[in-house]
Amino acid sequence: MENFISLLPAWVSVLFILSFLSAMYLIANEIKYAAIDARLPKNKPNKLFWGIIIFFGFYLGYASIMSLTGFFSGNSFPPKALLFTTVPFMIFMFTVILNKPLYWKVIDNMPLEKMVGVHIIRLIGVFFLLTAYYKVLPNHYALMAGIGDISTAIGSIFVSRWIVQKKSWSKKATIIWNIFGLLDIIAVIISTILTSRFSIDNNTQGITEIAKFPLIWIPAFAPVVIIFMHIAIFKKLKR
Repeated sequence: MENFISLLPAWVSVLFILSFLSAMYLIANEIKYAAIDARLPKNKPNKLFWGIIIFFGFYLGYASIMSLTGFFSGNSFPPKALLFTTVPFMIFMFTVILNKPLYWKVIDNMPLEKMVGVHIIRLIGVFFLLTAYYKVLPNHYALMAGIGDISTAIGSIFVSRWIVQKKSWSKKATIIWNIFGLLDIIAVIISTILTSRFSIDNNTQGITEIAKFPLIWIPAFAPVVIIFMHIAIFKKLKR
């Protein structure tokens, strides 16, 4: 019987799950405090916080069940994990959430340094490096994704500090960093598609491991949320 659980060591998978849940909490918590600053009704910030946590929980639960049943298994073009998680999630975020007045109220009241600083969650890219080390994903794919994420995360620390310190170059630095982070995640999505195509055509190691639990959380959650956060920063700068 085929195993639909990642071949990574158990300690890596457990640490990955804890890191991912921490990232969800951090995002929801920043939105909660922005809602407080927006002077929303007394219980609204807490409801918003728990609404986000519950939504993410159900969504990742859906992705996990689909993964554990083997629905995403095997090389396919385009990858099933993208078709049935990333794409519908992106449609929801950009057609529903983006048009909510509450979203704009939160954006207006979230400090720019907080919007940049929350990208520290991209240190989760360390797990891409571990997939390369344990040879469960192709080296070129895992290293590109991991180094890009880690660089963006480290950059967010410096950029958010410069914003707080009101450095004269902070806005330019924010724009450059934001473009880099956005292009990086787009490059990972493109690489996911191209690597899948190449592995099918040449019978080489593909990225099927990323469709297994718990790594399925990466394509299901990360691309859309990260792209959405980068676009939110551009909108914040413009507004």
